[in-house]
Amino acid sequence: MSGMYDLHTHTIHSDGEMLPIELVRRMAVLGYTTVAVTDHADTSNAITIVASLMPVRESAWMFGVKLLCGIEITHVPPQQIADLARQAKAAGADIVIVHGETPVEPVAPGTNHAACTCRDVDVLAHPGILSIEDALHAAEYNIALEITARAGHNRTNGYVVLVAREASCQMVVNSDAHSPHDLLDERARFLVAKGAGLTDAECRDVLSLNIDRFLSS
Repeated sequence: MSGMYDLHTHTIHSDGEMLPIELVRRMAVLGYTTVAVTDHADTSNAITIVASLMPVRESAWMFGVKLLCGIEITHVPPQQIADLARQAKAAGADIVIVHGETPVEPVAPGTNHAACTCRDVDVLAHPGILSIEDALHAAEYNIALEITARAGHNRTNGYVVLVAREASCQMVVNSDAHSPHDLLDERARFLVAKGAGLTDAECRDVLSLNIDRFLSS
């Protein structure tokens, strides 16, 4: 499905402020056609998060939004990331993202590498100072690198763009929304992409990414 997308959002199922359907409704009004709910997950809650979202798909569709049921693997030891991603996909997750080595949180070293070498991971969120070697792995496994709107995490957006270009990685622009004021309208999405150093042509390509095609490739 093409159109406005956001592959990284949070609800009351972790540290967000909105019910899943409130988030979807607000994003529908802004013009989104694809929204992934990706609440923070570890080995204690990943499967239950996925199961709790599935009944909301029909409600989201009534608002014209394709809801992707997902998780954000967060602060999990790198050695457990692949197993947890595989379990989430087996439980029906449409998308798995990993909370990357952002410069503003004590994420375990090796998290980026574990994410970039896992076929069940779709997006590496706010990866911080990602190595070119890991970016090349991400490109090989069709794992997108996130350009984020979230304060703090976005400090390294420009670096992520440079590495993604060098490795020919897919990039995505996400809000990492936790509350209504975090949601991005069309202009704000463009400014996040442009401010990270993308050219106008790159902005158009990244912001209009066909998510169905991306996730199925």
